[in-house]
Amino acid sequence: MSVNSAEPAGTVDVVLVKAGRTKIRYPAELLHDDGTRIAVRAPWAGDTPRDFGFVRFEQGDVFTEFYWRDRWYAVKEVRAADGTLKGWYCDVTRPATLSGGRLVVEDLDLDLWRSADGTDVRRLDEDEFAESGLAERDPEAAAAAVAALDTLEALAREPDFAALLS
Repeated sequence: MSVNSAEPAGTVDVVLVKAGRTKIRYPAELLHDDGTRIAVRAPWAGDTPRDFGFVRFEQGDVFTEFYWRDRWYAVKEVRAADGTLKGWYCDVTRPATLSGGRLVVEDLDLDLWRSADGTDVRRLDEDEFAESGLAERDPEAAAAAVAALDTLEALAREPDFAALLS
């Protein structure tokens, strides 16, 4: 199912692939698809809370997720059950594809967190990325991933970060 309009169109299955395997799959409400940027909303898909030390994802959290067909990242706005903004979790990925009701993204290990107030911007999982072997297997993709993380960090340091997601 490919929608080229700003109108919601039901649900899609978000499929996050890592190292050739499905890491997680969950249903999400399709909010927007303009042909380049796709927006979906879904509750926290984990079975148990996940505490990163700087943020905790738990039951009741709602993720509004933004994916692009032409960018090497995804940005997930995270809100608590009461609507309080926790921040944004950003994944470095290959550009997203949406087909047959499946939104597929390949996780490239690099991540970034931006707190709601913008005072905490941190790069994550650079060690996992180095160990993944992507730089040896696909140097062009590795370079695109590093460039995407640099872009995300620069955007996350802007006071109007949320406005930059369109």
